[in-house]
Amino acid sequence: MYPFKQKEKTAYKTQVARNANMAKFQAAYIFPEIARKRDAHLQKYPDAQEISLGHGDTTEPIPEVITSAMKKRSQALSTLEGYSGYGPAQGEKPLRAAIASTFYDNLGIEEDDIFVSDCAKCDISRLQIARRRDAHLQKYPDAQVISLGHGDTTEPIPEVITSAMEKRSQALSTLEGYSGYGPAQGEKPLRAAIASTFYDNLGIEEDDIFVSDGAKCDISRLQLVFGSSVTMAVQSPSYPAYVQSSVVMGQTAQYQKDVEKFGNIEYMTCTPENGFFPDLRKVARTDTIFFCSPNNPTGSAATREQLTQLVQFAKDNGSIIVYDSAYAMYMSDDNPRSIFEIPGAKEVAIETSSFSKYAGFTGVRLGWTVVPKQLLFSDGFPVAKDFNRIVCTCFSGASNIAQAGGLACLSPEGIKAMHDVISFYKENAGILAYTFESLGFKVYGGKNAPYVWIHFPGRSSWDVFNEILEKIHVVTIPGIGFGPGGEGFIRVSAFGHRRNVLEASERFKQLYK
Repeated sequence: MYPFKQKEKTAYKTQVARNANMAKFQAAYIFPEIARKRDAHLQKYPDAQEISLGHGDTTEPIPEVITSAMKKRSQALSTLEGYSGYGPAQGEKPLRAAIASTFYDNLGIEEDDIFVSDCAKCDISRLQIARRRDAHLQKYPDAQVISLGHGDTTEPIPEVITSAMEKRSQALSTLEGYSGYGPAQGEKPLRAAIASTFYDNLGIEEDDIFVSDGAKCDISRLQLVFGSSVTMAVQSPSYPAYVQSSVVMGQTAQYQKDVEKFGNIEYMTCTPENGFFPDLRKVARTDTIFFCSPNNPTGSAATREQLTQLVQFAKDNGSIIVYDSAYAMYMSDDNPRSIFEIPGAKEVAIETSSFSKYAGFTGVRLGWTVVPKQLLFSDGFPVAKDFNRIVCTCFSGASNIAQAGGLACLSPEGIKAMHDVISFYKENAGILAYTFESLGFKVYGGKNAPYVWIHFPGRSSWDVFNEILEKIHVVTIPGIGFGPGGEGFIRVSAFGHRRNVLEASERFKQLYK
């Protein structure tokens, strides 16, 4: 009798074709390749006195006059007076002016021509809202405008975190403490801390984690990995960066003004009627599925059963889920904090997250993305390898000062401090939700996310926005800014000083009593 030969198990592959442009690379990115050869050399010759004159990285400490300014700014972030979150995307005006006068004096280059970035390698309706707010201030120069629109944090970064950033800043002025380029994937201790803090017992290892300058930037890098030929599904309403990055990549057809949608995108309707979770039976197959939970802007959080359906839907269709968990620490109930809590998710999902709304890092810029080794393109090529190539090509790694702050965030003291800040914002959300509920409005969110989603049936969300701004001088966000599914709603942010939230609540009562 012949012995039975067990069939070899084949790894699951998605049906997403690998970006043909990524396949054009004939070799690994040069610097990681050199590092591997250097490590092999040191294993062969452990007593060798190695001298590196290869990588174009600086070696001498940063002058103390510079690190002192960095230390001072880090320290200021722990105070109400000195804290700042998102700055101008183009860069702070004094720096742009200084660059213009220092490097381009008498050359006709002005500060408005300059865009400050995280390095030379890396180079919504928000703009419309800013214009309307500025026009309003011109019309009412004495108005005390309260902004509950932009999702920017307002409370200082806890001192246990800024102290670590100060210490790292100061160390950069010394030979012993100076460091230049770090690993493009992020410093190993931080990746290990992220793995143990957010993915303990979920089978996610530090090598699956890529530290970045924020989830928004990683969304665009992921689009570079997928390329222009993929199709995409997105919650409606949802964070605008998903669709906008798809447009930039050339994945979409023309904008259809009559329905306020881009062609070639599958908009997954999420409404109060379906519990803000799409009816997947009505969703067409796409290569990628962008999904955020807790959701921005609705504040809804998907249940374990719903995420199990989503993972199975992706498996049945060979799709890849890009799961945004930027608000997971705001969760109040027992819903999953990570897509990787769902069995089988590592074969179909990527997760991106951020310290922005946990630690007030909107201006510091630090996040991460998890790309499991098990996630494969249709030809069996690992998605993580292509993402690593994009990271090495388009990014030089997150700031070492920011990473020091991130590591402090994940210390026991840092985690407690982050929870304290989150609790403050959730109290704000409770105040705002109660205010609108007491006025008879249908209110959603505020429990698992720092956003309150208010329904104004039959009304244009821009009309509601204009009414609130004109009559009580409060900035909100019109729901249509988050896609067609947001029409008839406004989003109110809980990111604000308590006195402003209380004052805005009183103004809402005066307007809608």
